[in-house]
Amino acid sequence: MELYERIVEAIRQGAYPPGSTLPSEPKLAADLGVSRPALREALILLQEDGVITVRRGVGRTVNDRPARRGFERLQPVESLLGADGSKVRPLVRIIEEPTDLVMQHLPVPASCDIWFWESVVDVDGVPSCLVEEWSVHDEALAAVDARLPGALASAEGQPNTMLHVLSDLDPYLPLSGTSSLTATVLGRRRGEVFDRSPDTPVVLITQVVSIERTPLIAAKYVLPSGAPSIPVRQSR
Repeated sequence: MELYERIVEAIRQGAYPPGSTLPSEPKLAADLGVSRPALREALILLQEDGVITVRRGVGRTVNDRPARRGFERLQPVESLLGADGSKVRPLVRIIEEPTDLVMQHLPVPASCDIWFWESVVDVDGVPSCLVEEWSVHDEALAAVDARLPGALASAEGQPNTMLHVLSDLDPYLPLSGTSSLTATVLGRRRGEVFDRSPDTPVVLITQVVSIERTPLIAAKYVLPSGAPSIPVRQSR
């Protein structure tokens, strides 16, 4: 998978432009400094995901629209839904005490104050995702990186998600995430946000974002039926 990502990144950076033919397998393996069996496995996955097309007598051609990176890559949900057409609309930006649900995911004491952000991501003007995010308390944020409390406080009124703020603060922060997916329904309150029936089916994604195994953010992403798809790559 690491080799897969290296090749995709090279395509995105223009080393192998769309429509071009990849070098021969021996040359590509030498250029990348990998074994041919490892390269062959990565090329099979690239073909399965539609990044390249293999034609007899032509070779491996880079497709015009390489597959987008999906939910297996930690990035803000507004980017996953399409950075060009998506817009974050802040609903709530408050400091509150953590709920029991939040304390299941974040190492915070019950008496502390934490940020809670609620936002809607509109895609091409249509409400497509409800985002609910909680951070650890300021002391815990500062213990990881002294810039984090100020970054969230200064971004309070900006049309961004918490993960977007952290990613923009430093693209090299060693962030990682774990996520779970559940099928449920909107419910009354969330239905009012989307102006849809409480019985509307949704996919609920619960995500915990950590830095060096220290949880920083817990988030819930509510995607009702009809929302734009988020690609999820599977591998053997």
